[in-house]
Amino acid sequence: LVDMSLKNLLFFKKNLYNEKKERKTKKLSVLIDLKNKLNLKKIPFHIECFDISNIQGKNTVASMVLFKDGYPNKKEYRKYKIRSVDKPDDFESMREVVSRRYTRIIREGNPLPDLIIIDGGKGQLSSACDILKELKVYNKINIIGIAKKLEEIYFPNDSIPVLLGKKSEQLKLIQNIRNEAHRFAINYHKQLRSNTFIQSELEEIYGIGDKTRGKLIRAFGSIENIKKADRKDLIKLVGKEKTEKIIRYYSSIPKG
Repeated sequence: LVDMSLKNLLFFKKNLYNEKKERKTKKLSVLIDLKNKLNLKKIPFHIECFDISNIQGKNTVASMVLFKDGYPNKKEYRKYKIRSVDKPDDFESMREVVSRRYTRIIREGNPLPDLIIIDGGKGQLSSACDILKELKVYNKINIIGIAKKLEEIYFPNDSIPVLLGKKSEQLKLIQNIRNEAHRFAINYHKQLRSNTFIQSELEEIYGIGDKTRGKLIRAFGSIENIKKADRKDLIKLVGKEKTEKIIRYYSSIPKG
């Protein structure tokens, strides 16, 4: 019985290993085909993708997602709050985030990606290229833009896009990376909008300053959680006097 269990375990492990090996081989094949179809300098084992998110120019944010060997490396994802613009401006926002990312990469001596994907058309791509030229790494990195409408692939200094087959594994990989960057940016944007709403409501409570509001947001995450918070937890976080002000404020608001 023990021997049979051991054989089953070894069989299971062998199958699992073979499946993983097969997936890696298939992904490598996709990356090689992507290099060839897009005429890249090297196989894009290390891909970074940028996306900008805003609603009416408020809380403009950017995301950078990193794929290694065709798979997401979520530890290396980065999110950015855009500082340089206070109105909708995807081009300037893209310039800022690409500058911040690669200025730091160069300063710290970390490896540059094999391929950069910009979520956007020629304008966003051009903005990113300008920064790479300023940083003197433009000729060291492959960079493309993907326009959502027709999933067109744009290259620097070329107005004619490339269309990969709609069902091709290469396009699916690019779409997957782009969609992941978009998801990550949207989630960060929602988080900031939620924090802005909480911050605004907490400003109505007399005697609750910026530092206390920050503590409450970090600890509870929402107005409902602050309202439901145990008195002891609030006192531990902000002290008895401010706790009483918070409780008094929410007690004075008519329910329903």
